[in-house]
Amino acid sequence: MSATKDCQLADVAVIGGGPAALAAALAVAKRGRRVTLLIQDAHASPHLRARDTRTSPDLRARDRRTTAILGDGITFLQNLGVWDALLPQSAALMGIRIVDDRGGWLSAPEVLFKASEMDRHDFGYNVPNEPLRATLLAAAHAYDRITVVATAGVTAILSDADAVVLKTAENVEFRVQLVIAADGRNSPAREAAGIATRRWSYPQVAIAGSFGHALPHGGISTELHRRAGPLTTVPLPDAEAGPQSSLVWIEAPDEAARLMALDDTDFRGELEVRLRGLLGPLRSIGRRGTFAIAGQMAVTPARNRIVLAGEAAHVVPPIGAQGLNLGFRDAAAIADAVADASSDDAGAPSVLDAYGRARVADLVSREIGIDLLNRSLLVDFLPVQALRGLGLHALANSRTLRRAAMAIGLSAPGAVPQLMRPSP
Repeated sequence: MSATKDCQLADVAVIGGGPAALAAALAVAKRGRRVTLLIQDAHASPHLRARDTRTSPDLRARDRRTTAILGDGITFLQNLGVWDALLPQSAALMGIRIVDDRGGWLSAPEVLFKASEMDRHDFGYNVPNEPLRATLLAAAHAYDRITVVATAGVTAILSDADAVVLKTAENVEFRVQLVIAADGRNSPAREAAGIATRRWSYPQVAIAGSFGHALPHGGISTELHRRAGPLTTVPLPDAEAGPQSSLVWIEAPDEAARLMALDDTDFRGELEVRLRGLLGPLRSIGRRGTFAIAGQMAVTPARNRIVLAGEAAHVVPPIGAQGLNLGFRDAAAIADAVADASSDDAGAPSVLDAYGRARVADLVSREIGIDLLNRSLLVDFLPVQALRGLGLHALANSRTLRRAAMAIGLSAPGAVPQLMRPSP
């Protein structure tokens, strides 16, 4: 494979414009590699050369969602140099309450996981998606090892034993040693690498939004485990009008459609009933949206000089705040694998193998755990519900078991990537 006259050279290319992609570019650059970050921009003309995103309009529609970022993820953002800008817009998660709201005679006690039981101030923070992405993008622009390019799309990905050539819609080619594919659940780069996926679905739809309420949330995220799936509230910073929280409400598709058709007043009334007074009378309802609940896992995280990160590698239901946290761990693990390479080749087979070994235990354990928890809510089989109840009883009555469960939720198995370790 030979480079053309217009071929641009770098060690690593990152494809994608979401937080996982931006974090991966920053992490790899922090560990010493030159990075080209290719962000698909609907405003980039296919008749123009790929260009710097600073000359283009906002690359994505306004995102009003939030993401709960847990312990190691906050440390990661600190080490990337972006956390100070995000902290004032984020809400601390100081506890997680689980309420068994399935009904029936096997109802289990409420369980409250408190960060203070782990000698911590918090488990992490609930961070607004739009400022998160904007802050990461600004940091990428400011970093001298990163070249940020807006493109109407990557139209060809060709790899051989020595390199990968990426061709954009603007007819510019980039020859790199390694491609980090963080281009979403329908990743073209994953397809180019020849990596298959396992996919599964659930009879559920999630309603996402935010709402204001009378009682303070106290930094507590609440998960009501119901027959249709969890209803989760996550703290937001207080607004001028008072406390507010974000919402992920999982329902059967028909019920989700009915709820979405309600006006804000009626929707607020339904939500207030479901929350059983936990946050007091509700004051307001923000914009709502829906998404189907599904799962997807790549059969391998790396092949043919292409490694997968974020939703290109894994999609999990929104339970336990694992989605973007997994993507950040992908980014930190890729940076370690590249930095620890025994040669200058960032895409050598040893690098891909190291990344796969670093991520497999975490991904498999999260996939199985989240899937079992979600499916356990959907079935009425008595032994399954008995086991759920016994487990919640044990957690409610044993500080040791709660601490063990919290440790599993906060950290991945295996070695902690360098950029997720507290700075000395």
